[in-house]
Amino acid sequence: MGAGGRTLPGWATGRCTALLLPVLLAGVDAALVGKDGTWWELMLSAVACLALLMRRRYPVLTLLLTLPGTYVEYIWIAPITAVYSVAAHRAEIRATTVCATLFALVEYFHWPVTASMFEISRETALDAIESVMLAAAPAALGLLARTRRELAERIVELTEGQQRESRLLAERVLGQERARLAREMHDVVSHQVSLISIQAGALQVSTTDPAAKDTARTIRELSVRTLEELRQMVGVLRAASLRRDEPLAPQPRLADLPKLIEGSGLPVTARLATGDRDWPEAVERAAYRTVQEALTNIRKHAPGAPVSVSLAARGTRLLVEVRNGPAPLGAPDALPDHLPGGGHGLVGLRERAQLLGGSLTADPGPDGGFTVRAELPAAGGE
Repeated sequence: MGAGGRTLPGWATGRCTALLLPVLLAGVDAALVGKDGTWWELMLSAVACLALLMRRRYPVLTLLLTLPGTYVEYIWIAPITAVYSVAAHRAEIRATTVCATLFALVEYFHWPVTASMFEISRETALDAIESVMLAAAPAALGLLARTRRELAERIVELTEGQQRESRLLAERVLGQERARLAREMHDVVSHQVSLISIQAGALQVSTTDPAAKDTARTIRELSVRTLEELRQMVGVLRAASLRRDEPLAPQPRLADLPKLIEGSGLPVTARLATGDRDWPEAVERAAYRTVQEALTNIRKHAPGAPVSVSLAARGTRLLVEVRNGPAPLGAPDALPDHLPGGGHGLVGLRERAQLLGGSLTADPGPDGGFTVRAELPAAGGE
């Protein structure tokens, strides 16, 4: 910020200016100090100045290249800048200490070395203090600059982490609201529509009026269709509450079961006899989800256990059964039997089967295994 609130031009704050300015200042310092020196002293001073161009990438090497010129000439800017660069760009405090000590020793035992440098006197003490201060000041400033940069990076990381947590919290709250809405729709709307469907079915059976029979059949068909649409809407809300960033994929069908079983990683014996008829989409989805949830539970609680999956058509009903034995002892891929679970999978499957007019049971076996059976009527999905 310049006088009167004006900002500095871009060239004055650019990376190129920051790189070249110390080199130019060190060159002026070397020219003023070594104007009466020999050619080789001027050459060492020039090497010290030009070495500053690589101070950010190779700070220790830069300092070593400035020391010969510092030893034969009283140049200060080049070695001071090199010590600052070591402290600012090298994370090891030992490197900063060693480099600052080397500069202090070279500055004190300057060429030519005389016997007076080893005398204990006020003058030598002041020279030693001056050499230490010349080395310590840029080292301290470099450490301060590196600490400030690291703190700024940490603050940025913390800010991004807080923003990410806030976003996840908002998504979680939105997901909870969607799940609550799905439960309300299921508990209230489906119950009322189911009662309407039952009453229409009773009227269709009891009445002798053909017009009333047609009306009752129409009401029942509309009720079943409404329940199916409601199930789809509840599924969309539940899926959205889990992952907002995933697009809604096509719903799985019975044809996807072999791929599901193959990718389960379990020793599964499958018998998929679904008959020749075309099952309603809702029935196929319910059968797929039943097998999927059962395999997931087996992977969590009985990995390595033998598994059998069977689908069989019994008239207008599709029978689904997933049975597993106990997990083998010492199985290499066995997972802990205390894995956390929400307990909602089987409950949701039972609700889905009941909405279709079927049933679902999940019972432990006498041998330590588990069996999940579902009976899904085709009429519930039509």
